[in-house]
Amino acid sequence: MSLKITDWAIEDRPREKLIQKGSSSLSDAELLAILISSGTKNKSAVDLGRELLGMVNNNLNALGKLSVSDLVKIKGIGSARSVTIAAALELGRRRKLAEGPEVPQIKCSKDVADIFQPLLSDLVHEEFWILFLNRSNKVINRMKLSQGGISGTVTDVRMVMKKAIEYLASGIIVCHNHPSGNLNPSESDTKITQKIKEAGNLMDIQLLDHLIISEKEYYSFADNGLL
Repeated sequence: MSLKITDWAIEDRPREKLIQKGSSSLSDAELLAILISSGTKNKSAVDLGRELLGMVNNNLNALGKLSVSDLVKIKGIGSARSVTIAAALELGRRRKLAEGPEVPQIKCSKDVADIFQPLLSDLVHEEFWILFLNRSNKVINRMKLSQGGISGTVTDVRMVMKKAIEYLASGIIVCHNHPSGNLNPSESDTKITQKIKEAGNLMDIQLLDHLIISEKEYYSFADNGLL
């Protein structure tokens, strides 16, 4: 039977350790223990944190993809603690996004990937986004056009053009993610890229690139000569 955290030496308790030594001194399991708050009769909060990490092979990115229904499968976590953990992980994701590099002007595909990787890399469903640019390739705005399931999302070319006109964009870059991690463009990816390009030519709005994002890498249609 594990000792309760209250039975530990004060300097070893996660909350006290964080206060005295800073958050970086805590292990992932100890940080989760603070969110979990308390353990069960046979497990401390740290034990529960270790068990939770064990579900994802100690991979925090994989942990961030778990839903509340996945988290409650750990005996002793419960729905309230699952919601707390999910909220904390989402805050971490949003902080990563807020700290992302500001790219006022797009010069290459990596500039685009730096914008969208924090948004899309760890999603378990597909999303389709548009980046609106002026004549100097400076970013005017960005928006999510659609959201789908694991294997696809619907993209309406008319809506792409409508939004580009509303923002008075001279150029656009579209981007979507592949949760599977496979960066190869599908046939539908290629077709929708061509349709957007042709519609843009009619409206004098240039499609500059289409990126496919995975967890750590990206694929650029422009870099691969497909635009």
